[in-house]
Amino acid sequence: MKPVLIISTYPNKKSILKIANQLVKTKIIGCVNISKIDSIYSWNGKIQNLPEYIAIFKTVSKNKTKLKKIIAETHPYDVPEIAEIDITSINKSYLNWLIESTN
Repeated sequence: MKPVLIISTYPNKKSILKIANQLVKTKIIGCVNISKIDSIYSWNGKIQNLPEYIAIFKTVSKNKTKLKKIIAETHPYDVPEIAEIDITSINKSYLNWLIESTN
């Protein structure tokens, strides 16, 4: 089974915590890392310079479609970032933990 990272950004920590806990509880993800970041982007013709939170969801390939759907359905943004990163190398013990955590 292949590991997958799904990345998304959120406007505040509260908006990610509820869904993150539910995703771990239901074993769709093994883990999510949440960090505060500064984002600069264009939105509605204006340059935005705002704090956001980046969420790195860690899962396996069998769960990625379901995870992306849940993120899209629960996300507070009109146009959420949902980026998939395929992992080409990962240590075996972590992969084993991730597989166990998502089964």
